[in-house]
Amino acid sequence: MSLWALPVACAVFLAWQEWAFRHAQRLPLPVAVPLPAAPVPGPLNTTAVATVFGLATHIALQPSAESLTLQATFVADSGLSKALISTAQGARLYRVGDDLPSGSVLRRVEAQHVVLWNKGREELLPFARPASAFLTHLSAPAEAKPAEISARFLRPLVGQSE
Repeated sequence: MSLWALPVACAVFLAWQEWAFRHAQRLPLPVAVPLPAAPVPGPLNTTAVATVFGLATHIALQPSAESLTLQATFVADSGLSKALISTAQGARLYRVGDDLPSGSVLRRVEAQHVVLWNKGREELLPFARPASAFLTHLSAPAEAKPAEISARFLRPLVGQSE
């Protein structure tokens, strides 16, 4: 009798599963309740998106009002660019992303200037103008004299007489 009990029990279980499945199919579907309409967002601020992704905008950068002086830039292709910036405490090399003593962040290093991120906007820090010119222009003499060649330093070649 035990040989017959296992197949019969499996058949009863499968019949019960089939009945439960068909009974669930006959129940009415739940009615979808419409959701309230989502508010339509305003126009996209493209300047803010460009700033987040680090893209340059068509707006000219304002000069920085920070008490910083750009002394040198070291621009590298590999992205390891540095800038020598001096403050009242002294000069130090900064990399892109470093915090400056004034509270701003070094954002980009270019050959002629650096760009700082200060209070949510980009600012330009150009090289400091020297107080005096390093090189001076020489004026040409009023009358140019031909250079005198001294025979004392010239030696005759072999076969020439003196």
